[in-house]
Amino acid sequence: MGVSTDSAASHRKFADKYDLNFPLLADTEKTVVEQYGAWQEKNNYGKKSMGIVRSTVIIDEDGRVLKIFPKVKVDGHFEEVLAAL
Repeated sequence: MGVSTDSAASHRKFADKYDLNFPLLADTEKTVVEQYGAWQEKNNYGKKSMGIVRSTVIIDEDGRVLKIFPKVKVDGHFEEVLAAL
């Protein structure tokens, strides 16, 4: 599943646009992203603000975190996750 702080309506539009085959969780209260450490202070050209740090977390069927990929870059990430699985 995917999680972000965007609205459910925004997620529906995104999922439709990219024909996603997995659910997107609208975490507008930032509960999940904070628990997984994906809501962090960011520094952009000297301006600090809070925001999402793109991350991937592999969780097993018992809810245990098996692997965390922090600060994900899109290029090559799919292959990296497949290798970990």
